[in-house]
Amino acid sequence: MPKLLLGPLLRYVDETRATIWVQTDAPCVMRVSGDGFETVAADTFTVHGHHYALAVVTGLEPGGSYHYTVELDGERAWPEPDSDFPASRIRTIDPEQRRLRLLFGSCRTSVPHDVTHMMSHGVDILRSYAHRMAELPEHDWPSALLMLGDQVYADKPPPRMREFIEGRRDTSEPPGTEIADYAEYAELYRQAWSEPALRWLLSTVPTSMIFDDHDLRDDWNTSDAWQRTMRALPWWRRRVTAGLASYWIYQHLGNMSPEELADDPMWGKVVAAESDLSEPLDEFAWQSDADPESYRWSYTRDYGKNRVIMLDTRCARVLDPARRAMIDPAEWDWFERAATAGPVDHLIVASSLPVLLPRGLHEVESWNEAVCDGAWGRRAASAAEWIRQRIDLEHWAAFRTSFDAMSRLVTGIVRGQYGTAPASVLFLGGDVHFSYLAQARLRRTGAKVYQIVCSPIRNPLARTIRLANGIAAFAVAGVVGRALARSAGVRKPAFSWKLQGGPFFQNAIATLDTNGREVTLRYHTARITQGDPPALAALTERRLT
Repeated sequence: MPKLLLGPLLRYVDETRATIWVQTDAPCVMRVSGDGFETVAADTFTVHGHHYALAVVTGLEPGGSYHYTVELDGERAWPEPDSDFPASRIRTIDPEQRRLRLLFGSCRTSVPHDVTHMMSHGVDILRSYAHRMAELPEHDWPSALLMLGDQVYADKPPPRMREFIEGRRDTSEPPGTEIADYAEYAELYRQAWSEPALRWLLSTVPTSMIFDDHDLRDDWNTSDAWQRTMRALPWWRRRVTAGLASYWIYQHLGNMSPEELADDPMWGKVVAAESDLSEPLDEFAWQSDADPESYRWSYTRDYGKNRVIMLDTRCARVLDPARRAMIDPAEWDWFERAATAGPVDHLIVASSLPVLLPRGLHEVESWNEAVCDGAWGRRAASAAEWIRQRIDLEHWAAFRTSFDAMSRLVTGIVRGQYGTAPASVLFLGGDVHFSYLAQARLRRTGAKVYQIVCSPIRNPLARTIRLANGIAAFAVAGVVGRALARSAGVRKPAFSWKLQGGPFFQNAIATLDTNGREVTLRYHTARITQGDPPALAALTERRLT
């Protein structure tokens, strides 16, 4: 009898439809059944010996809640017998409902939950949240989960994953204990998403995902020099191909609406009954890296009068020093249309990388980009490139052309140049391993503009590194950043911003609650305790509008 290896994952959900993803240990037919909708069947397809299925459930009612089950070849596979968690369910969007709760965060390592690993990695906040959610009434559950990057760490796999790697190849050869191929990515995802509480959470809360660098490798596409160095390595092509192929399977498939699936060339091959996608998926993945404009990983979600735009700020980059950009021109045009197609109560722009860094660090990154581009001469440019890669100076501030374009666009939106201004523009981000809230200062506007960062879910910085980061980001950078930037000819940003909360260095998960044009932010953490799982604790709460 076929078995579930991963899932079910509840992914795309709108007013009347939902997609459900599974990985199985053998080819089979998956059936999704429930009261109130017709049973949906989907055949598995195969990638490098691994088997997957995605079912599109239709005919649901707006604002409905539907318990569901999963069968494999006619045998019940989910829910598991004797589960301690409530029944998994699909909850559709009610376009008239003014309340929305988004759960979000980034950077999660998948190590055990014993005291030893909690001392080294802290509490898995997502796991603690799942246990707390199971005790709450359904109307208090989050509407969606946004996972903002580093869902897996391909360059720093956890100990169990390193044991798996060492059992199948010689790790004295490159890439050592880093992930090398698709089979290792598949095992990395299995370990990351197999924890029972997390499986239940992912089966019940619609999830939207985007990659960051560690999903592929630290500093992925930080610069043209970095990319040329990596492409010269004999093992890199297999790594980036496996990374993007597995990302399409495990993360991106569920990001797409049924219409986007119908237009996707790879999904077309599944529909055409090409059961083994190994070769065409590898070709697609390599092409996506070689020519970023050939595929768009960014996407949108609408929740009533709230719009979420998830931006790819890794693969879509333009790295040519003469025209560096965070996202390529075609994708920027798409983003601008999506951001201005209102009216909305709240425009939420999510990317793995924060748009608004702490101000001093922003200035340092803009200075570094200018020096890399030759503002202080060729010798200084070489040193600046070394600094950029060494300390990760690769955020929006280090792509000032894109940052300035974003500043102009947001200023126009909140001043009503594209129609009725939203109550807020909210940038969501992760990556930096500390959480904070920053507010932009824009005159002659009624709308609020905030940067909200939640990082990490489970991967805290060591105390000494926290102190160093705090000094660098908030003290030294604040003092010297502006002077350095001006000395390199960097323009002042179009508007200023200031931290209103944080930095918080604890593992954390955040919730964003909207009620009409009101919005409230909460950060949640947990402390190591004798009980299991450690209980959630409030970190801070802030009314934003």
